[in-house]
Amino acid sequence: MIADQHANQTKAQPIPVALFVSDTHLNPGLPLTTEAFLSFLEKQAMQTKALYLLGDLFEYWVGDDNISDTYNLAIVQALRKVHDHGVHLYWIAGNRDFLIGSDFSAATGAALLNDPSVIDLAGKKVVLSHGDAQCTDDQAYMEFRQKVRHIEWQKTFLTMPLEQRKKIIEGLRTESKMEQKQKSVAIMDVNADAIAALFLQTSTNTMIHGHTHRPAIHSSHGQTRYVLPDWECDSQDKRGGWLAAYSDGSMQTFDWNGSLK
Repeated sequence: MIADQHANQTKAQPIPVALFVSDTHLNPGLPLTTEAFLSFLEKQAMQTKALYLLGDLFEYWVGDDNISDTYNLAIVQALRKVHDHGVHLYWIAGNRDFLIGSDFSAATGAALLNDPSVIDLAGKKVVLSHGDAQCTDDQAYMEFRQKVRHIEWQKTFLTMPLEQRKKIIEGLRTESKMEQKQKSVAIMDVNADAIAALFLQTSTNTMIHGHTHRPAIHSSHGQTRYVLPDWECDSQDKRGGWLAAYSDGSMQTFDWNGSLK
């Protein structure tokens, strides 16, 4: 009887065709968050066909020559294990780890996607983005983003010694935290017109993105926008999670511990 009940429960829980996660902000200073994400990779990610990492996987990334760092290597190897299990891995640059490149792709097996990218998901066109490019009300950030995403800036930065790059990034992080305290929540959210333009540009009615740390499902005028949560399991108020897509076109959000939301 118990075996039959377990079989029915397993049968009732469909296997997702794709999982979407962003803003884990992995770093050695968040051991419980790291543990939760690695658990997600070992359990849920192994049971899907495709895993999409939509930016800010790491708190920061100074270049692919830092893959050998003990912490970074552990994450890379965990992702490679998912890939070698037969799961297709995809990655989109975030505002924290946009310097991830071809060496990271080769080491993990992840395909690097442009932002935005349109995919076919259970017969439906879906646009994927990190989300920061749509925060157009934050003019100061948009100017900074344009500068650091320029190929010449990146070439110059990556020629610097590794330790120098780390110090520069730490300085930028500190400066960013101070600026955020002075900005309104609204200005750091996506702009409605920018979202509408992206829907129009890509001829899609479904969008998935992260970045804002304001998880939600927005539905209006036949369009649905899924905003992924950030991860933080080292505080008392643990948060995080992912979005699962199924073969029938349905979507379901899950909390960081695997429970339905």
